[in-house]
Amino acid sequence: MIEITPSLAIEERELEERFFVAGGPGGQNVNKVATAVQLRFDVAGSSSLPEPVKTRLAKLAGRRLTSDGVLVITAVRHRTQERNRADAQKRLVELIAEAARPPPAPRRPTRPTRASKERRLGAKTRRGAVKALRGRPGGED
Repeated sequence: MIEITPSLAIEERELEERFFVAGGPGGQNVNKVATAVQLRFDVAGSSSLPEPVKTRLAKLAGRRLTSDGVLVITAVRHRTQERNRADAQKRLVELIAEAARPPPAPRRPTRPTRASKERRLGAKTRRGAVKALRGRPGGED
């Protein structure tokens, strides 16, 4: 079992790993050893994930989700198979953990209290009085 959150885990048998030769630099070993990992997780067919998490995960996955509902993560960052495998699993766990977090509730607009309205109007009156006292002394005759 791979633990995502304290209340959510997926079984390792739901993951499918394929190893292939990674491109790019790597020295003499690059053409001989299949170090890159393609991790496949069937989101649609998973019995470990609740339905709301599946829909949020499908939205978060974007292009990484196939039309069959399979999430594909490719890891080629490291030069060893073990590190690429751990990297792919870590990225999968992070993605599912983000999908497991429920979206925030929409903001409910509130109205200003009566006291705050009175404070605001009182401040405006005082400020207006200060400005009215400015100007030339002597007034109009």
